[in-house]
Amino acid sequence: MISANNITLRIGKKALFEDVNIKFTEGNCYGLIGANGAGKSTFLKILSGQLEPTNGDIAITPGQRLSFLQQDHFKYDEFTVLDTVIMGNKRLYDIMKEKEAIYMKEDFSDEDGIRASELEAEFADMDGWNAESDAATLLNGLGVPTEDHYTLMADLPGAVKVKVLLAQALFGNPDILLLDEPTNHLDLDAISWLEEFLINFENTVIVVSHDRYFLNKVCTNIADMDYGKIQLYAGNYDFWYESSQLIVRQMKEANKKKEEKIKELQEFIQRFSATSRKRALEKIQLDEIRPSSRKYPYIDFRPEREIGNDVLFVEGISKTIDGVKVLDNISFTVNHDDKIAFVGGNELAKTTMFKILAGELEPDEGSYKWGVTTSQSYFPKDNTAIFDTDELIVDWLTQYSEIKDATYVRGFLGRMLFAGEDGVKKMRVLSGGEKVRVLLSRMMIMGSNVLMFDEPTDHLDMESITALNNGMIKFPGVILFACRDHQVVQTTANRIIEFLPNGSMIDKITTYDEYLESDEMARKRQVYSMSEDDENDN
Repeated sequence: MISANNITLRIGKKALFEDVNIKFTEGNCYGLIGANGAGKSTFLKILSGQLEPTNGDIAITPGQRLSFLQQDHFKYDEFTVLDTVIMGNKRLYDIMKEKEAIYMKEDFSDEDGIRASELEAEFADMDGWNAESDAATLLNGLGVPTEDHYTLMADLPGAVKVKVLLAQALFGNPDILLLDEPTNHLDLDAISWLEEFLINFENTVIVVSHDRYFLNKVCTNIADMDYGKIQLYAGNYDFWYESSQLIVRQMKEANKKKEEKIKELQEFIQRFSATSRKRALEKIQLDEIRPSSRKYPYIDFRPEREIGNDVLFVEGISKTIDGVKVLDNISFTVNHDDKIAFVGGNELAKTTMFKILAGELEPDEGSYKWGVTTSQSYFPKDNTAIFDTDELIVDWLTQYSEIKDATYVRGFLGRMLFAGEDGVKKMRVLSGGEKVRVLLSRMMIMGSNVLMFDEPTDHLDMESITALNNGMIKFPGVILFACRDHQVVQTTANRIIEFLPNGSMIDKITTYDEYLESDEMARKRQVYSMSEDDENDN
């Protein structure tokens, strides 16, 4: 067990946490969630002892070992992969190295013999003889091949280093395991293996992740960070989200009833001046709904025109970029009810396909034709050129609106959390998340019946991703999209097109999970990765 007792952390005058008291117990996996900047990663650093709080202390059950996922990918560059993993249990690694040093001595003394036997006993108690095979099992499970186990960390690509550091955190059955964004840069096969590992892990796990699908799979509890406090809830992320929304609705409903009752009593008092009723009126206290510091944008795509049966015909499209054929003879037809996810590790192929369909790029060969009833809105992956202007947000958006009224346009911005004067910000000064919300506002205001999204969840917090996800599910038109968020793909898509490294494609009418289950290699080709903004917002 690990507990935080009266933890306060001040950064300047601002208190990030104030008198936080919480216990994390054996057998549970806690998802630590909170708005961007709430301090999730910071709290993990306090728990692990990497950061000193202003006040309070962390207590761990005596004799228990804590392990955490290292974020420095270069820390172990001079060590082999196996040694790096075993270093997850520092005491065991130190014993191994001290033993080796003693046995290497040419003048082996009696004292050395006594010390060696003490070390051997402790080594055996710690199941040291199985250390290398246990480390190898973890590495193989995460997809690090056996031939890499004796390679120096410095010689490995970044994506493999991430897996080694994760194996290090898991090594030696730690009593308390802290994981900050453990699925980042992992392929889906490795994520699936990690999910199974954590589901069967019998000790304490505390995890921070933007991956809602992962949190739903592994968490038994949610630790919600809000107002500088942490509140515990039973269940996974979806259960927390639905129940928290329900609580707010119920509180609003209760307040509404109280307001009606107060009004009724006030009218009665005015008519009869009844003192007993006056006392009753004093007793009715309106519960203050303390709104969560999180804000959910309202995302609702409403097409102005219903879509016909002929949506899109793509015939034999090929495109070569910098000498590489990224699209090779691609053909598909889009139907009236399709919500198609473009998937696979070939990011350039997906973006190239979107640019061609949006009319921004000419194919080298082949053609495409949109149906006469269609109207398209496109969310580009790279929005640099769009925001390279001194125009105000409200003026820029008005050009896409049929109703040329600033108040009407500001209504859309308000739904997307641009309050008051935010609408007169210049496009150039917006943050990554604000830019995404502006582009989504444009898509809502245009009222198109075909939506194309190229990685819309980059730079978004979990609240905005959830709102976007719900908007995509409800949309009655056609969607073509690429998205890193597993849950968005699984809950939105009814058809999967995977672009392969050689420029060809696989096209199946199926959900994402069914697609991955049916093709083992597909799981290795999909990689979950966050944008840099997401990595830095905890």
